[in-house]
Amino acid sequence: MALKITVIGTGYLGATHAAAMAELGFEVLGLDVVPEKIELLASGRVPMYEPGLEELLAKHVAGIEGSSGRLRFTTSWEEVGAFGDVHFVCVNTPQKHGEYACDMSYVDAAFTSLSSVVREGALVVGKSTVPVGSAERLAGLLPEGVELAWNPEFLREGFAVQDTLHPDRIVVGVRNRFGERAEKTLREVYAVPVGEGSPFVVTDFPTAELVKTAANSFLATKISFINAMAEVCEAAGGDVAKLAEAIGHDDRIGAKFLRAGVGFGGGCLPKDIRAFMARAGELGVDQALTFLREIDSINMRRRGQMVEMAREALGGSTFLGRRVAVLGATFKPDSDDVRDSPALNVAGQIHLQGGQVTVYDPKGMENARRLFPTLGYADTALDAVRGADVVLHLTEWREFRELDPAELAAVVSSPVILDGRNALDSELWRAAGWTYRAMGRPRA
Repeated sequence: MALKITVIGTGYLGATHAAAMAELGFEVLGLDVVPEKIELLASGRVPMYEPGLEELLAKHVAGIEGSSGRLRFTTSWEEVGAFGDVHFVCVNTPQKHGEYACDMSYVDAAFTSLSSVVREGALVVGKSTVPVGSAERLAGLLPEGVELAWNPEFLREGFAVQDTLHPDRIVVGVRNRFGERAEKTLREVYAVPVGEGSPFVVTDFPTAELVKTAANSFLATKISFINAMAEVCEAAGGDVAKLAEAIGHDDRIGAKFLRAGVGFGGGCLPKDIRAFMARAGELGVDQALTFLREIDSINMRRRGQMVEMAREALGGSTFLGRRVAVLGATFKPDSDDVRDSPALNVAGQIHLQGGQVTVYDPKGMENARRLFPTLGYADTALDAVRGADVVLHLTEWREFRELDPAELAAVVSSPVILDGRNALDSELWRAAGWTYRAMGRPRA
């Protein structure tokens, strides 16, 4: 009999995973405690922007004309327990308010609720990003005869559907005494991507938990390294883009994520490296991760440096009465996620210092308005820059790279653009009459 799969938590991770499991041919039941979210998903719509996800839902959500009908949603734990052979836990693990540590309350609540309804012989699979040591503790919440495995997610916002259906690796953490059965079940779940060549890595619980936080910490380190080099280039008159190009040719380093700019944000990297530091302290090995404090510091410092670049572009005095256009609100392109967004942080700082800030983003306007209601917002990039004394490019959307600099130059008060992502064609903008400045490239 084919496995039946449930997905606990239908946010960004859970909704994507549920749709992908249906695409792989499984009967899937998604659960969330928010009825409005379930109603939205049951109609084939998603509460966030993720390329390809709504199309995938439309292919499989029961009740939609022409769908496979393999995907349903519910708020009932009893229904989940009776239905599922494999239960994926995909709930949020935010940063605790006022602390670096991870808030495990949602995961704990999910395991507690699931443990009262799960059938004997079922497999529970954790996908949430949790502090190392959590899986062993959570296994104790499950009834006898129910196994636990840990299967961390490695989704990139904007590529989540691709990353779920065609992962670059599948990591499965299991307990020694239960490992063989859990591994066999998850090999069945992921048979299609494994058959396509995705590596299947089996580890113990702690290693599986560490893989996600280690990967995010390494990525954050690489981004902050090139941003630190940008600071040195600005002081020494060097060009960080050429520096990154040169060192990127070294196979030991590689060119990816060596584009200097205003830094990283979002709901994963910042909180994950902070939670990693907090957990290392609890384990008595805090010195092993002290470098992550500087990584975090470099990242946050870049936002203030962009504010100062904008101030210098306006003559070095005050933002009072000056019009500032910000292109970008989301923390990255191809997403509507504004959590810990460097773009909105910079916009907010300038606004608090008296600047008249107008923001435009292709997908993040609604979320940005909720988070920063006092900022100005425009419906198009052209409207955002109208009358601006300086323009800040802070999210690397393709739409911004394809703008016509001459068209924008005709409506600004002063044609000055600060490229916070080192992504625009400087020659093209300068040819249209703009003063172009990029982070880490004082002479570029």
